[in-house]
Amino acid sequence: MNHFLKHLSSKKTLTSTSTDLVKVTTNFSPIVLASLQLALMLTLMMITLPTLASEVSSSTNTIKSYSSGQMTNSATNRSKEDLLETLQQKIIRGETDQSLNKSLNATRDEVIAKKHQQRAKRSVRKSAKNIAGIQNVSNTSRSFSDGSFVIYEGYSQLIEDYDGDSYYQTFSVTFDADLVTHDAHEEAVVYAELYLSENGGPWQHYYSTDSFVIHGQSTDDAFEVYSTLAQGFTTNHYDVLIDLYEEGYPNIVASYSSDDSNSLYALPLESSDYDLEYVEYYQETTIHGGGTSVLVLIMILILLLMRYFQNKQTCRS
Repeated sequence: MNHFLKHLSSKKTLTSTSTDLVKVTTNFSPIVLASLQLALMLTLMMITLPTLASEVSSSTNTIKSYSSGQMTNSATNRSKEDLLETLQQKIIRGETDQSLNKSLNATRDEVIAKKHQQRAKRSVRKSAKNIAGIQNVSNTSRSFSDGSFVIYEGYSQLIEDYDGDSYYQTFSVTFDADLVTHDAHEEAVVYAELYLSENGGPWQHYYSTDSFVIHGQSTDDAFEVYSTLAQGFTTNHYDVLIDLYEEGYPNIVASYSSDDSNSLYALPLESSDYDLEYVEYYQETTIHGGGTSVLVLIMILILLLMRYFQNKQTCRS
């Protein structure tokens, strides 16, 4: 096939073909000429439209993800299968983390700045009688002045990879937050902000957990988040960072990241628009192959018509 195309593209062949086409097409009926023009137009459309659609898709690409979180040992704890089913139902309903305000589409620095701005605005709206007290609280990072928060451990799991390239669209992150105080039975209400860093780049927010209660240094209050990356996450390695906040306070009380655990380092991830199933890839290949086949058939048809009219002219002479 390559030899055939090289032969057609040579200067001698093109010149000879152009001369023959001028002679031959003068004998074509208007219907034949119109049919050939239409066939060529359809072939060009089949070749260029997939590329154009791909470019449009890339230019309008936005980040989308679906997540579900829970305490691992709560009374309403769901199994891994139930959590994955919950993600599938969210995907069907189109309930993205972005539409639910669980993903902020912001960097870590932007999230931190926004929390302090929101706290300052709430303080301004308070009555003058309470301003002094609110300022004293807002300047502290937490309400437990005699203790501290820590994230004891954090780890990830790689779950779903449809195209078998070892880059996953669904994964989970689990972490165990503790409250270290003089009273082992002390409790605190906390929540976490989760971030991804693509290949060492800036930390991008991807999920905010619901508030949950931690009990001293108990190991029964770990929290897990299952996520499916749906769009906008290129095939690459991603680090994970977890920032812990006490409910009602703007400052980070504990952090845990890929610097603390290899399990959160360089996760091979990609969104589902890069993780196509084999059936979808085969269909795409068939479409492009069809455009090439049509082009070859048209070229054969033109050559046969040229041969037909050459033989006809020979017989007449």
